Amino acid sequence: MKSDDDGKQVSAEEGLRRLVEGNARFVQGTARFPTIQKEVLTALAREQHPYATILGCSDSRVPPELIFDANFGELFVIRVAGNVLSPEIAGTMQYAGTHLRTPLFVVLGHENCGAVQAALDVKFRNATVPSRIELLLQNILPCLENIDKNAQPAEQAREAVEANVRWAMQQITDSPEGRARMAEGVYKLVGAIFEIATGRVRFLA
Repeated sequence: MKSDDDGKQVSAEEGLRRLVEGNARFVQGTARFPTIQKEVLTALAREQHPYATILGCSDSRVPPELIFDANFGELFVIRVAGNVLSPEIAGTMQYAGTHLRTPLFVVLGHENCGAVQAALDVKFRNATVPSRIELLLQNILPCLENIDKNAQPAEQAREAVEANVRWAMQQITDSPEGRARMAEGVYKLVGAIFEIATGRVRFLA
């Protein structure tokens, strides 16, 4: 359980409900936080109590705070191209679990992900990329093993985006730290895909 700014205990289930409802407001055009009150900033200067940690992509079209209609201090956001898991990202997530005690962790992928597409091009179309991007793609390529090389490119991309989210989730749950946190029974890990054209977030079963 996690306390919000009013002292109310927030569970992982409550956090997930807030994300779903916030995304619904975003899609409907009724977001609550077009501006931020100075009183809120003053309170946040002292401490933070985010109810969810989001591992998302750096893509400029996928800002978690906006698509979930979340206020300052509500989300602990980690963004990296392809929402990949690296030692640095894992360390940041461990900080969120150990020090911030966020009960909900979300791996957020999105349609038309350039990093995932680049990994597909390397695997199936013999594409070459700069060395640093190649290092990044090494975190994505393992999840493409079950992608049909004969499928249409659009279908490949759709399946690969979801596979990449599930691959990050698997790495988290298979880590010693992830197993320890899940064993405590107060953390929840979910995957999700942001549909850029509609604004909807689809949570994975």
